[in-house]
Amino acid sequence: MDLPANNNDNIQVIQMRKDDVEEGRFLSLTQLFEAKFMEKPSFYVRVPGRVNIIGEHIDYCGYSVCPMAIQRDILMAVSPSESKMLQLCNTDSKCEDLTCSIDNIKIEVEKGKPPEWYNYFLCGVKGIMDILPDKTSVGVNVAVTGNIPWGSGLSSSSALVSAAALATAHANKVSMKKVEIAALCAHAERYIGTQGGGMDQAIAFLGSRGSAKHIEFNPLRAENIKLPSGAVFVIAHSLSVVNKAATHDYNCRVAECRLAGQIIAKKRNLKWREISQLSDLQKKVGLSLEEISEVVCSALHEEPYTKEEICNELEVSEEELHEYSLTNNTTHISKFKLRQRALHVFQEAARVKNFCAVCQSEASDEEKLVQLGKLMRESHQSLQHLFECSHPLLDEVVLLGENVTLGSRLTGAGWGGCTVALTTQDSYKKYIEKLKTSFYAKHSEIQNIDTLVFATEPSEGAEVYVVA
Repeated sequence: MDLPANNNDNIQVIQMRKDDVEEGRFLSLTQLFEAKFMEKPSFYVRVPGRVNIIGEHIDYCGYSVCPMAIQRDILMAVSPSESKMLQLCNTDSKCEDLTCSIDNIKIEVEKGKPPEWYNYFLCGVKGIMDILPDKTSVGVNVAVTGNIPWGSGLSSSSALVSAAALATAHANKVSMKKVEIAALCAHAERYIGTQGGGMDQAIAFLGSRGSAKHIEFNPLRAENIKLPSGAVFVIAHSLSVVNKAATHDYNCRVAECRLAGQIIAKKRNLKWREISQLSDLQKKVGLSLEEISEVVCSALHEEPYTKEEICNELEVSEEELHEYSLTNNTTHISKFKLRQRALHVFQEAARVKNFCAVCQSEASDEEKLVQLGKLMRESHQSLQHLFECSHPLLDEVVLLGENVTLGSRLTGAGWGGCTVALTTQDSYKKYIEKLKTSFYAKHSEIQNIDTLVFATEPSEGAEVYVVA
């Protein structure tokens, strides 16, 4: 598949009128910046959150996904500084300010606790600093605001990492293609300890107004996916907040998928140490997604594997297993479910292919909507039962969508966060109202419900703004 030309472009720098900066979020952000740093911002950076329509927990296995950028974002006011210092503040009073040397970035996360918000920012800064020649960087003053709910599965953390990298790059006059900075940010976010696959950063930079994206990896490439006319996506927060960097659950799934591929490769007399993703296994065996799913059922048993059993299967010591297969925060895990995780990945990868094929088919929009909704329902069932990353509140929101939506599923890492539902122009308001009365009304402490459940459409990717 060829990459559309605009995905290879550098980030667009957009001229703004002074009047645009003197209203709404730009105004409050600018006022904070000027109060903190006693100067006007030189430029602004906007990076959207995203909703993954289908293709969950498969990007880090090497498989394609179908997300879209949403109309919620991280917005920053920025100015370069000759001080060689990073000075950072946030419009959210709960977010602590930070001042540190930009040449000596340290990302310290206390084990078992959620990272501080600024640690994600530091990941993006460090990603750019790693590619700059020594002692050529400038400092930056940054004020941050955002309207992506934290811990919602809408990629607030990746948007912050990406915005920080873009702000640092622009301040240092570093010009990068969208695919290049997306790949850099995917790598940089791993400084926080999360072994993500790159979807969030890719859609943050490659998103385009009016279209979902089919994003493939190794190498990163994307194409627009035209959604059926009348499709409306509703995002609903489950009220359960998750931070995937604060627990081992996410990285455990990464390890389980890797182990499943390695054991199957060993059974087939392949070089299993070369298998880091399940897509590596599929390429080596040369089977279709349907065929490799059958191999999983015959090669792996349903009961959890103990670490001792895995070592015996691979003929390695526990230390070698840690080196080739696990991450620092998964070495303590003693049991792994391999068959279920691999089955989800291969079947979900097939659902992504089918989703894109339906969108590109000659079927009527009505037929497409029904088929896409069915695929989304199947995705949630797989995430709920095979991947076991749902949550009772997520399942409740999905259940409330029956007979109102065409299909609903968790989106993002899971274990909390948001659902995404496919609705129509005729039904989305009814679904939102049902959630407000049947779900959110039970939680009297909730305020600003409209920030928790809302309709959205595909938005533009990252942008830089300067005032003309």
